[in-house]
Amino acid sequence: MPRRTQSRGPCAFCFTAMTRNGLAKHLVTCSARHKIIAHADQQPGKARLLFHLQVQDAWSGDFWLHLEADGAAQLLDLDTYLRAIWLECCGHLSQFSIGGWDGEAMPMKRKIADVFPPGVVVTHIYDFGTSSETLIKAVGTRTGRPLSKYPIFLMARNTPPEEVCMECQKRAVVVCLECVYEHEVSGFLCAPHAKDHPHDNYGDPMPLVNSPRVGMCGYDGPAEPPY
Repeated sequence: MPRRTQSRGPCAFCFTAMTRNGLAKHLVTCSARHKIIAHADQQPGKARLLFHLQVQDAWSGDFWLHLEADGAAQLLDLDTYLRAIWLECCGHLSQFSIGGWDGEAMPMKRKIADVFPPGVVVTHIYDFGTSSETLIKAVGTRTGRPLSKYPIFLMARNTPPEEVCMECQKRAVVVCLECVYEHEVSGFLCAPHAKDHPHDNYGDPMPLVNSPRVGMCGYDGPAEPPY
């Protein structure tokens, strides 16, 4: 089977599209980002320690984020952000830990600056039934004025993966969970084929959205920016 092409996404500052790892390097030198940082640093207020966080789904390389987080913010702020942009469906429990499921849960009031020393990978788990697992690590820091009044700023995000209809190979817009779980096929369907597709169990097909939680539980898409 041919290897799937790495997902790409645009830099929020200059709109250049790159892979997740490419953007980790690009954001350090992006001239458009540095211009915005220079403008922010001229504004009133204290300089803060800010963390460049690389975020990715634990099971798929298709979904990822590059975030800038205020080191004084709490893990609760990051949890709220991840729920809004990627995860929230039914108010499930969540936790941060080092070491995955078997790691010790960290209090949500822990400061980001105390949690993300270089090289440490933090796991975020949302929903302990149909779970979504996210891996987070700091790939850099800077000291300066934040670029937003919010504690988390989105610097880059993958573009939505393009799936194809299992019936006609045109672009899919929904996924049939009955096909996925009972018939072990992709379940991806275009709008015309979804209209007449039989799905007696699991409810109607779910929309394909830019999230690793697509097709899980009651998830139907992310919040609108700024989250």
